[in-house]
Amino acid sequence: MPPRTNRLLDTLSPELQRTLSPLARPVELPQGTILFIPGETPSALYFLNSGIATTVVTVSDGSMAEISVAGMDGVLGARSLLGPQPPVAQCFMQIAGNAVRLSMADARRLFAESEEFRTRILEYIQAETYLTGQLAACNKLHQTTERLARWLLTAADRSGTDTLALTQESLAQMLGTRRTTVALVAGQMQREGKLKYRRGLVTIANREALTGIACDCYAVTKRLLDGLYRARA
Repeated sequence: MPPRTNRLLDTLSPELQRTLSPLARPVELPQGTILFIPGETPSALYFLNSGIATTVVTVSDGSMAEISVAGMDGVLGARSLLGPQPPVAQCFMQIAGNAVRLSMADARRLFAESEEFRTRILEYIQAETYLTGQLAACNKLHQTTERLARWLLTAADRSGTDTLALTQESLAQMLGTRRTTVALVAGQMQREGKLKYRRGLVTIANREALTGIACDCYAVTKRLLDGLYRARA
């Protein structure tokens, strides 16, 4: 198996890692790479080593809403192991990265045969389900400034870097708001020294200050994922 930083893979026993080694392969995932689409079962699972993948639902008027985000802490496509229903959302790389790819056929076989693999996948899906619920509440109840701070901190944690290749347009899509609103909020954060921003690149300049204005959803979701992997460390 290739070198990795994926937290889920790092929790697996040496025996299971040896089983995965001939099955998994490294892949580069440029920005915009689609990992799965509505109505079609994913062809593979992707264990991200770097980058950020976002899952979105698009409605009839073309509006888009983010329902989950994942980085090196998780696996994309795993819910398709639970049953025959295809996804209703689309998942794509918001920030370019790389991953370990495991075909869905091999994933289904391991899910059926390996209690350890099945347990780790189910634990992550449970955590992801809780995170999705928290995100839904966040999008309904919290202001753009709080949500932008939360999103940037989450993306930095899950990609392992405080410098993120993101445009205002992509941030507006993820937050379900206007680009002009994101520009105003990000501009204020930059003037206050919380962010450094230039076209297509956002850097968290003062993490403590940014955390101070983020909604409490950031702490809730971070605690959930950290607890999941701390228990297996």
